[in-house]
Amino acid sequence: MSELDSLTLRTIIETAHDHFFVVEADGRIRDVSPAAAAVYGMSREDLCRTTVQALEAEGVLRPSVSLEVMRTGEPAQVAQITSTGRRVIAQAHPVFDAGKLVAVVSRSMDLTDLQLLQEEYALLQRRFNEHLRRGGGEEAGAELELADLEARSGLMREVALLLKRVAPTDATVLMLGESGVGKTAFARQLHRWSPRQAGPFVDVNCGAIPESLFESEMFGYRQGAFSGAAPGGKAGLMEQAEGGTLFLDEVGELPLPMQAKLLKVIQDGFITRLGDTRARRVDFRLVVATNQDLARSVEAGRFRLDLYYRLNVIPVTLPPLRERREDIPGLVERHLQRLNTRYGRDKIIARDAWQMLMGREWPGNVRELENWLERAWLSAREDVIRPRQEVEQTGGVERVVAPAEEASSRRRGLAEGETLQNALARTERDILAGLCREAASTYAIAERLGISQPSVVRKLRRHGLRIERSR
Repeated sequence: MSELDSLTLRTIIETAHDHFFVVEADGRIRDVSPAAAAVYGMSREDLCRTTVQALEAEGVLRPSVSLEVMRTGEPAQVAQITSTGRRVIAQAHPVFDAGKLVAVVSRSMDLTDLQLLQEEYALLQRRFNEHLRRGGGEEAGAELELADLEARSGLMREVALLLKRVAPTDATVLMLGESGVGKTAFARQLHRWSPRQAGPFVDVNCGAIPESLFESEMFGYRQGAFSGAAPGGKAGLMEQAEGGTLFLDEVGELPLPMQAKLLKVIQDGFITRLGDTRARRVDFRLVVATNQDLARSVEAGRFRLDLYYRLNVIPVTLPPLRERREDIPGLVERHLQRLNTRYGRDKIIARDAWQMLMGREWPGNVRELENWLERAWLSAREDVIRPRQEVEQTGGVERVVAPAEEASSRRRGLAEGETLQNALARTERDILAGLCREAASTYAIAERLGISQPSVVRKLRRHGLRIERSR
């Protein structure tokens, strides 16, 4: 290492807000940042005279993230409790020379203060929920302007009232719930209720942006930043959300390097376009959504704990459709009206169809209900949609099949009147449905199929499928 490199590394370590450790391959500590002493309860000199094995055995840090990297040779992230009682998140990366592990560089961030802040928000939310259960005063009985949303059930009205209460603030809202429950729609309603309603609402599907394009799409780029860059550069999605709301859907799909970049923007409020040196201040309200259990993702090392606390300020859980069946009639009527307007017809739901609509579990929630209704609408030969019409989607072609015919078509390779294109689409859907029951993420499905992750996202959306997270 040159003298300049050595001085640069020492400056980084001594001035960093986070706590850096440089550990040799045998566990001896070569250097630590001065701020580490307050968190780990030992002076910098004492830390540099010991090993990570001894520190773990003595309970100074538990567990040791450096030992995990030395064991696996892979980057690692763990939550630690130090001997001073501080809760930190530690990340470590291996350093190789000619294929041999020579050192481990780790950094930790003290999350105790963030955790206290999170507990304060949780207390406020519990008090608000208690207020709602007691009747909610005049607001609980007031009519809610929900545009195209449906919130007749008590559960959804409680969600809507919570969103309306936090809408005037800039607090980050985390939308939780199964796929298809309407997180995007409620995020748009939150934006309409907020003082930023005149600004843009930028909807970003994190799972559909390849990791290689994430930085240029989110932060933008300057002219000449890379081959093919647009003349004059381009403003990223974060800049486009200026003065409005940035909605990050499927935030749990973000790879760890991208999570670090997002966290920095949330903390600093500045972005730097790709290839640029000038930092630009951004001002937007952040709303995120996921159908994953982020707490479990943190435990598994797939999601940063510090980012989780930053996002989990106001958690809002949208219940599945099977737990709020009172909303089904309104959802059906609204979507049926949209279909009739779009296609210039006046179809209605048969009276005996309502029992089926109200009785189904709808694992795909509102999205599945709307998809079923559109297929049934297109397949109905008359202006009345009957309950016993089972619709099969095959490569974009909708056709009505009787139960006996459906069973027969499953036994044959090619159903009567079915084209090769339709049969291939049906096979593709069956394969994807099976992988949705087995895989943990769209990235795992992409690796199994040998295609890109955005292609998997598009195919799942086309077939109305989702990953089953309850395994």
